[in-house]
Amino acid sequence: MSEPKARCVASALNEWRRSLLGVIAIAVLTAGFAYPAQAHSLDEIDAMLKSDEKYFQTIDKPAPDFTLRTADGRVVRLADLRGKVVVLHFIYTSCPDVCPLHAEKIAEIQAMVNATPMKDRVSFVTITTDPTRDTPDVLSKYGPAHGLDPVNWLFLTTTPDQPEDATRRLAEAFGHKFTLTDDGYQMHGTVTHVIDKEGRWLANFHGLDFAPVNLVTFVNALTNNVERPHHEQETGWWATIKSMF
Repeated sequence: MSEPKARCVASALNEWRRSLLGVIAIAVLTAGFAYPAQAHSLDEIDAMLKSDEKYFQTIDKPAPDFTLRTADGRVVRLADLRGKVVVLHFIYTSCPDVCPLHAEKIAEIQAMVNATPMKDRVSFVTITTDPTRDTPDVLSKYGPAHGLDPVNWLFLTTTPDQPEDATRRLAEAFGHKFTLTDDGYQMHGTVTHVIDKEGRWLANFHGLDFAPVNLVTFVNALTNNVERPHHEQETGWWATIKSMF
């Protein structure tokens, strides 16, 4: 098979896979909206995720504040995202290995979320740690190349008056470093952060090996206003979700 045909086949398979995930997400996650009275407290959900998802970490503190801008120059503040659950991560576009994989993992999660009523309740935010090379033109092309849907996704960079290392320092405030190397690359970890509708940083999902359904389930709880702490409640919908994946 020629290389162009192989790429077309791979692209078609990826689209089919995302469509299938969307169908499953609708069938499973909509049940979470149908039974809000059965929702767990976040403490219960945290405990279950910790037993099932080794890459999950509870945080629960105010998210580091930021004022950044989009490729078209629109200023975005953390406060502007209040009222929505935020799934946030840091990358830089010339990263040769984990950053594109991370972006595609976020795109997979976004496809699952956007196939449910959560679509209008969640914002996905990517922040570049290389604002000098990640120009507006580069930023605008990155999302479509990795399957991210601009309907509820933002790619943010520094404002003109901020220092070049502002987003790397922001990443450090979120608990991980992007360290410049002599060859122009950056040494860094891979973490996906979840922020609730009130701007509280509630969880991290580390690396790329976590199960997307676990992050989506956590987000689903937040969109349903599940709180911490709370009294014990039924656990049936969790078991239903887990049994589907």
